[in-house]
Amino acid sequence: MNAGAYGMEMKDIVYSTIFMDYDGNIKEIKNREHEFEYRRSIFSKEKYIILESTLKLKKGNKEEIEKKIKEYQTQRKEKQPHDKPSAGSTFKRGKGFITSKIIDECGLKGKKIGGAKVSEKHAGFIVNEKNATASDILELIECVKNIVYEKTGEKIELEIEVIGEK
Repeated sequence: MNAGAYGMEMKDIVYSTIFMDYDGNIKEIKNREHEFEYRRSIFSKEKYIILESTLKLKKGNKEEIEKKIKEYQTQRKEKQPHDKPSAGSTFKRGKGFITSKIIDECGLKGKKIGGAKVSEKHAGFIVNEKNATASDILELIECVKNIVYEKTGEKIELEIEVIGEK
């Protein structure tokens, strides 16, 4: 999906990937062939099975790297709901707006359907508050999308991938 955070994305470090196509053929592609976009790649479009990726990392000072890792971990703990199960950030960043901010401005933090809840810590996360079903989560996502659109005219998109029946 071209995951990313803190100004970096997978496109910045993936050198090559070996994958299996629908017919069971094993293929290898280089970075450009991944067709990286914001939270998308060829694997988002084609649903191939990734078997292996080679990453090209930069050398650095061990102590500085460990310090940066701790900083990022601290920031995530402060800003993201790690106390409840979730699939991570539910919605993509909007074009020209911060999705979690407009969800919050629409008064949706804490909104619940069944056991699913819009996190009160970070409105961009749907958390499993109490035995949420997939249906609870998907219904809440649609509810949030609809209310945001009704109140702001902005269409928000999922960052997570929903697989299987809806």
